[in-house]
Amino acid sequence: MLWTARQVIRNFSTAPVCFQNTLKLALIGQSLFGQEVYSQLRKQGHRVVGVFTVPDKDGKADPLAVAAERDGTPVFKFPRWRMKGQPIPEVVDTYKAVGAELNVLPFCSQFIPMSVIDYPRHGSIIYHPSILPLHRGASAINWTLIHGDRKAGFSIFWADDGLDTGPILLQRECPVEPNDTVDTLYNRFLFPEGIKGMVEAVQLIAEGKAPRIPQPEEGASYEGIQKKSNAQVSWNQPAQAIHNWVRGHDKVPGAWAVIGGQAVTLYGSSLLAGPVPPGEPLDIEGAPQPGIVTSNGLVLFGSDGKSQLLVKNLQFEDGRMIPASKYFSAGETASVELTEEEEKIAEEIRAIWKGILSNVPKIEDSTDFFKSGAASMDVVRLVEEIKQKCEGLQLENEDVYMATSFQDFIQMVVRRRRGEDREEELVVDHVTKEVNNMTVKMPHQCFINGKFVDAESGKTYDTVNPTDGSVVCKVSYSSVADVDQAVAAAKEAFERGPWGKMNPRDRGRLLYRLADLMEEHQEELATIETLDSGAVYTLALKTHVGMSVQTFRYFAGWCDKIQGTTIPINQARPNNNLTFTKREPLGVCAIVIPWNYPLMMLAWKSAACLAAGNTLVLKPAQVTPLTALKFAELSVKAGIPKGVINIVPGSGGLVGQRMSEHPDIRKLGFTGSTPIGKQIMKSCAVSNLKKVSLELGGKSPLIIFSDCELDKAVRMGMGAVFFNKGENCIAAGRLFVEDSVHDEFVRRVVEEIRKMKIGDPLDRSTDHGPQNHRAHLEKLLEYCEIGKKEGATLVYGGRQVPRPGCFMEPTVFTDVEDHMYIAKEESFGPIMVISKFRDGDVDGVLQRANNTEFGLASGVFTQDISKAMYVSERLEAGTVFINTYNKTDVAAPFGGFKQSGFGKDLGEEALHEYLRTKAVTVEY
Repeated sequence: MLWTARQVIRNFSTAPVCFQNTLKLALIGQSLFGQEVYSQLRKQGHRVVGVFTVPDKDGKADPLAVAAERDGTPVFKFPRWRMKGQPIPEVVDTYKAVGAELNVLPFCSQFIPMSVIDYPRHGSIIYHPSILPLHRGASAINWTLIHGDRKAGFSIFWADDGLDTGPILLQRECPVEPNDTVDTLYNRFLFPEGIKGMVEAVQLIAEGKAPRIPQPEEGASYEGIQKKSNAQVSWNQPAQAIHNWVRGHDKVPGAWAVIGGQAVTLYGSSLLAGPVPPGEPLDIEGAPQPGIVTSNGLVLFGSDGKSQLLVKNLQFEDGRMIPASKYFSAGETASVELTEEEEKIAEEIRAIWKGILSNVPKIEDSTDFFKSGAASMDVVRLVEEIKQKCEGLQLENEDVYMATSFQDFIQMVVRRRRGEDREEELVVDHVTKEVNNMTVKMPHQCFINGKFVDAESGKTYDTVNPTDGSVVCKVSYSSVADVDQAVAAAKEAFERGPWGKMNPRDRGRLLYRLADLMEEHQEELATIETLDSGAVYTLALKTHVGMSVQTFRYFAGWCDKIQGTTIPINQARPNNNLTFTKREPLGVCAIVIPWNYPLMMLAWKSAACLAAGNTLVLKPAQVTPLTALKFAELSVKAGIPKGVINIVPGSGGLVGQRMSEHPDIRKLGFTGSTPIGKQIMKSCAVSNLKKVSLELGGKSPLIIFSDCELDKAVRMGMGAVFFNKGENCIAAGRLFVEDSVHDEFVRRVVEEIRKMKIGDPLDRSTDHGPQNHRAHLEKLLEYCEIGKKEGATLVYGGRQVPRPGCFMEPTVFTDVEDHMYIAKEESFGPIMVISKFRDGDVDGVLQRANNTEFGLASGVFTQDISKAMYVSERLEAGTVFINTYNKTDVAAPFGGFKQSGFGKDLGEEALHEYLRTKAVTVEY
């Protein structure tokens, strides 16, 4: 019932659907998890009659209380429910008075009496972050990692009077990745999928379909909360087990070992692939052999002698934390004398410390930030306040953990201001905005050869927020000269830099690190994506950014798995021959990405390109350059060598054309319109016959048969059209609905559209945000006018929403005939185009669906599997969805047929786009 995680990342999406059967709910618990469960349940139409949570702490209400109070939901903050083991009568009576039909406990740190648990007519359900009956108890996530489980997951169960022993209602599983931590496992799966699971469980109860599956005792386990005293590392086990122990205790309570006579806590463990890098030996009490302090961290060995782990950070008994790589140099740096100006800054920082540590009478040089009561939120506050006071000083949260005493902190700040702390520190002229409850820092210059620089011409242009038409910032407008410089840097990095000589496993490690940094900054990236493209924030978090992280992790794993083959050839006697193939990188690659998924399209192409060992020059869409530039900044932090990644924002006619024509570029990957794709292909052929892959326009057909599951077809059909505001390359451009269900399908679609909330994409309850930019909105409105003039029936929408920004109503056309413009041309917007077909006319509708020059994606809804397979075999499209839509995955190849282009993104096939095959024959 009790579980914790250090950091919460909201990266989920629950479709806005109002159900017919709803319940009166009492939510008992706390935390951001509880807040999101509360919000999603209300969104589904359930009535929350009371929220029971913990009292305010230090004047701050729990996130669940904040959300409930904002909505006017009754909130009760009981410090306890029992006294001396007995329920407190007035507390129980207050609870009973709200009249709940079901108790929902998404996260609860209090002991709730059984008289409350059993009171509602449906009882109580609880979320637990393990696959029960495994890991009952409070530290389930920790023990999942400590035991090295291959699978993690969560259970939603009916509460009983045991400890996590009630009947199971619902369970979900996910694989545990080799270097997962409590945070990554929680953020990737247990948090987002757990919220969806809670919503699903409540609805099953509302519909009378919720199972009660007794928990088996076979395989059951209970592990208590780990304490610091019993978290010491045992060295008589393999490195894998030690790695599991360290990551299972990170960050609380922290696994430790005795080094230099004191207990040193180990943080940031990962398994080390490849040879141990050079370094200095470090004796560790009880270890089978000394550790090695390397430039990457502390390498530790298990008893098996076959594998190693790498620890990133060390914390000493006095609370001081250092990078493990700095163990032997820690404390050797002499204190610097402060100038008069620096003394003033130190006093300003002392005042900031005093404001945060209000319980400390006086901030002395020896005052320790954390021993004085500071928590993780105070770290964020300290970093942000200092950034405001010391303009241009870039601090990270980890810097506070590395210098916990005031004196050490001031020394770190002074060295950082003087530029003494970092080698070739990246200089970024950020545009900073306070938005979405965070400070967003956005690069805005070209990124060439590892540096942010102005365009050679000095020209800039405005990138505009489509929500309100305001200018986000001015961005460098690249010229042909900037492209040439970027290509030269990429060529130098490939031919003479470390990237071209790097071991593939080391290359993969850097890409994994880049993915980790993207995940660490995912809320900032999603906010920038929302500002720049109008993406709904929750979708940007889950898809735009979330899938980008997954893509880099997927291709990072491919780096050391790119293989050739040996080929038995006809031997030329009397000699013998060995023939084999090698898969080699191409060299400098150019990538041109569109504006609908700015970061995700960058990831889909550049992750495969980099994994194959190439260097790249990338042009983001002119209207959405900001996440690409933020990505460039993170690539430097990840350790990607200079020149490997170059970003040149600007116009397609200038920058994109130069890339097509450049003689030193060996491959160009493009996503965009078919007419531009044709021009690019022509230029690539004329210049140097460079390799090309094109993902172009679409008019994807979606066929809905009368024997489908209609509720699902309506829901998925809407997603097929309106997902990401319709700015989706595989959007269903035309729906073919069988005659007998046509009218009911249209009625339900319109009913659901009326429930959609159109508004600020940063509002978590928004379903539909603004179109990407003004010109596109005007094109969509013109598209609707053409449809009306041709005789199609406008059932809903077709207009601009009367508010600032580029908002368009979700639109539905029916009675669309095959010859009409809207039946043939892609809208790339929230416009549903519906045509009828006769009942049973499978071949006829197939002929109409294929009567297009596009072939990117397609879909079919039917419960007849034979019919589904028959249709899928005959649909002329690179992707066919059956009883689903928009279901892409990083491991599944993606690309089109006909004038939708050629070549693949994602999956192993994407690597082939960025490799060449060399055949080698040896005579012996």
